[in-house]
Amino acid sequence: MAKKTIEDVNVEGKKVLVRVDFNVPLTEDGVVSDDKRIVAALPTIRYLLEHNAKVILCSHLGRPKGKVDPKYSLEPVGQRLAELLPDTRVWFATDTIGESAKAAIEDMKEGEIVLLENTRFHPEEEANDPAFAKALASMADLFVSDAFGTVHRAHASTAGVADYIPAVAGFLIGKELGVMGEALENPVRPFVAILGGAKVADKIGVIKNLLQKCDSLIIGGGMAYTFFKAMGYEIGTSLLDENSIDLAKELMTEARVRGVNLLLPVDTVVATEYAADAEHKTVPANAIPSGWMGLDIGEKSCELFRKTILQAKTVIWNGPMGVFEFPAFAEGTKKVAAACADCEGTTIIGGGDSASAVKKLGFADRMTHISTGGGASLEFLEGKTLPGVAVLNDK
Repeated sequence: MAKKTIEDVNVEGKKVLVRVDFNVPLTEDGVVSDDKRIVAALPTIRYLLEHNAKVILCSHLGRPKGKVDPKYSLEPVGQRLAELLPDTRVWFATDTIGESAKAAIEDMKEGEIVLLENTRFHPEEEANDPAFAKALASMADLFVSDAFGTVHRAHASTAGVADYIPAVAGFLIGKELGVMGEALENPVRPFVAILGGAKVADKIGVIKNLLQKCDSLIIGGGMAYTFFKAMGYEIGTSLLDENSIDLAKELMTEARVRGVNLLLPVDTVVATEYAADAEHKTVPANAIPSGWMGLDIGEKSCELFRKTILQAKTVIWNGPMGVFEFPAFAEGTKKVAAACADCEGTTIIGGGDSASAVKKLGFADRMTHISTGGGASLEFLEGKTLPGVAVLNDK
């Protein structure tokens, strides 16, 4: 069921509580060092300001564990926001639901912003305490959810407030639900899913859900070695998810039964140890020498994966192909990113490490959509209900 967005409701003159994701890195002296997440929230904020709403922003920052901790204050974020919106008055409330917040909201005019202090300074936030959620909601007429990175958590500011006031999606979440939802529910085919990362166990739900939907499933990264083990290959000292060997066998059988083309690497870059400068070479997937560990996919695998990706009309990618933090073992991830960039279909990068890799490699502007939430996009790909999405009003 499609969810309402801010364009489906009248925000004129209303006090609108917006859950943003302002969990940004700060320098030692408390200055925002990367404002990407603040910039990502601007389209929603600007829309509300232009439609004469009173905009109340709330977010968490870091893990203050339910206590007031000045180093996790959102004040520097408020300063950066004011710089990004020079024509808008940005008030900063020194608490979340206390006197400072109430006074600032009381005094604000339409087309102004109040940024509340870190929601996680209150233990009630992560406990999704109804009294805290009600207090937060009581300061506004409407709730807008726009922090996709947090919608898989049922916290007071992501889900609880929706029990007390109408709730709709902002532009960021609207796009996530639109692009990813459409790809999963109604993909233009061929639909290719690419999964990397370390452990099979972390991606079981995703693999099972995608096997019911995709035409080809490409598996790379550390979890490929568990599949090799399941096929009877020796894997040397490569990463092995011991408890998932039987599961890997089952998944390969399920792919065959469903007619899904399950692609595993055909060659692998192996090294003598897990280190950036380790001695390394490329060997066939079934010939990993004893005492060596696989750290990336090889050139033949890159070519095989590229062919499949270029023929796709819909691609979803989550998880790197190797240890891309080490330049010697980043080639597989680079080549898959380049293939996605060259693909003429819809390309969706599911948050986390793959999103970082695509941005780092300079391919970001050639992808259809890069998800803003790592954990949330994984749960979305699993077909799970996300608490912060379930509470939004249906269209």
